[in-house]
Amino acid sequence: MRVFTFFTFYFFTPLLFAQSAALPIVLQDTTTTSLNEVIINENRLQTPFSEQNRNINILTRDQIKNLPARSVSELLSFIPGVDVRQRGPWGAQADISIDGGTFEQTMILINGIKVNDPQTAHHSMNIPIPIGAIERVEVIRGPAARVYGINSLTGAINIITRTPDKDFYEGTVQLASSLKTKDEGNGLYNGRSLQLGTGIAGRTATHLIYGSHDSGNGYRYNTPYNNSKFFYQGKIKNAHEGLWNLMGGYTYNNFGANAYYAPPNDREAKEIVQTALFSLGFTSSQSNRWKFSPRLSYRYNYDDYRYNQYDLSLFRNLHHSHVVNTEFNSTYHTGAGVLGLGLELRNEFLISTNMGDRQRNNYGLYAEYQTEFSERLTANIGAYLNYNTHFGWRVYPGLDVGYKLASNWRLYINAGSGQRIPSFTDLYTNGGGNVGNPNLSSENAWYTEGGIKYNNDRNFVSLSYFYRKITDFIDWTRPSTNESWRSNNFMQNEIHGFNVNTRWQLNTFGNSNWYIGIAYNYLNPKVATAYQNDVLSKYAIESLRHQLTAQLSFRSRHVSFNISERFVERINYKNYFLTDARVSYSWKKYRLLLDANNLLDISYIEASAIPLPGRWFNLGFSCSI
Repeated sequence: MRVFTFFTFYFFTPLLFAQSAALPIVLQDTTTTSLNEVIINENRLQTPFSEQNRNINILTRDQIKNLPARSVSELLSFIPGVDVRQRGPWGAQADISIDGGTFEQTMILINGIKVNDPQTAHHSMNIPIPIGAIERVEVIRGPAARVYGINSLTGAINIITRTPDKDFYEGTVQLASSLKTKDEGNGLYNGRSLQLGTGIAGRTATHLIYGSHDSGNGYRYNTPYNNSKFFYQGKIKNAHEGLWNLMGGYTYNNFGANAYYAPPNDREAKEIVQTALFSLGFTSSQSNRWKFSPRLSYRYNYDDYRYNQYDLSLFRNLHHSHVVNTEFNSTYHTGAGVLGLGLELRNEFLISTNMGDRQRNNYGLYAEYQTEFSERLTANIGAYLNYNTHFGWRVYPGLDVGYKLASNWRLYINAGSGQRIPSFTDLYTNGGGNVGNPNLSSENAWYTEGGIKYNNDRNFVSLSYFYRKITDFIDWTRPSTNESWRSNNFMQNEIHGFNVNTRWQLNTFGNSNWYIGIAYNYLNPKVATAYQNDVLSKYAIESLRHQLTAQLSFRSRHVSFNISERFVERINYKNYFLTDARVSYSWKKYRLLLDANNLLDISYIEASAIPLPGRWFNLGFSCSI
């Protein structure tokens, strides 16, 4: 197996470069929607993927179906530029960052609705969406304040759920194991999963309902997990050319947290997290020129961290966070372009045994304008005006410009800015080896990127270079391992980055298709600080340096397989290769699949000092009616 894996990686990588078509993540099947037909919805302006003047990556439904992943966090690890740092697999706990930023600097959205947690972004991935309910994942790289407001300092990840076009019922059951004996010596480490979903497509309404349950006894001592999710989405038309959008979800996550936050003494730690999400929106089209979309959303998160689950008197944190977000977005089509305007009121509340009762409000005003100077030259310009009750007034402008060199070639350059408001944990936490700082300033970023893209129905090539500067960078530091971590504005963080993404559909015969690709990211981060050189840092000096993904995929009417090789090198972390594969067989309405993750049984770490699972096998069976 080692020989085959290395042959796949080292043979196909030079082959791709030699033919000038290497590339990211898997491709689409010819029976699915072309990337050129995907519309990127950014709450106000809508632009086809092929006409975007920004660096955007898309993970399609067809890719999601064929990747060897069982959680949203695992899916994101296959997207170029996205750094997934798991403390526990299968969606137990993961931090997500983009292009060398920290996990607090990335905005997470569901259908354009912000789901970031104000207590700490450790909880931002507590999303109540089973994989089967996802239509695609959009990753916007670079500060996106002009589009999404605060906390989109390094980019945004927007998870788009399915809209049924016909009635369906489906179910999936999976069993998994490392085939290794538990530390206690009784049985094997294992996991199991059940997912059920239905879609109802009527003449005036569609409904999507999904539920899932994942559980297992872990992969090492005190890592069992129990994760349940429920999700509903409804779209209802009314008689006035409008559309009501309803969304609701709930997730319950209970897991052993051995070495997750305070190693090595938290061997018996446990965490229980519950998250609820609700939104109600309306989209009206009163005329061909003007559209408006008011929306109200609410997010609740409960976090119960137990330093020692057998002795709650040692250290226990209970947190309840509430976020109410009120939005009004509109677009107006003029004779020369499209004007987008938006208002936002965000109320954040925290009730905590550790940090006390906290509250803050954020008010935002969006203004964007999209225009075509000619058939070849297009531009988006705009700004976000923000007022926060703790951090005052700020304005964040942005500009995207694109020039169509030929029918499928586009040259683009963009510049933008963004802000990250410190979390309540950054400001007020006290205990468990961490001390907050109520005098923190907000982080601010300036970013510029230039690149060239080639895109048609079968192939995609993208090359780009970016520079980002963050002032008042917030990090947790300490002078020695004997002292507590303390949050500080860690002076200035600069990153130069280069990335290449391509995908290529190989020869096609009958209903069979081959796909091959590679994605490479290089980051050169620098930190300018007044602190001593030997100061210990949690995040500033642990970003990605090199990230490489190579994939080979085959799909036919009945059989499909995908093999993926990933190389990751972080600053001050050991680099590693990971090999993952999925093979599936489909007949009629049934599908049988087998995943093999970390085939070479590599020992690796993504966060803290937590060893992640070695070789792991997953057998699944699904039925769709």
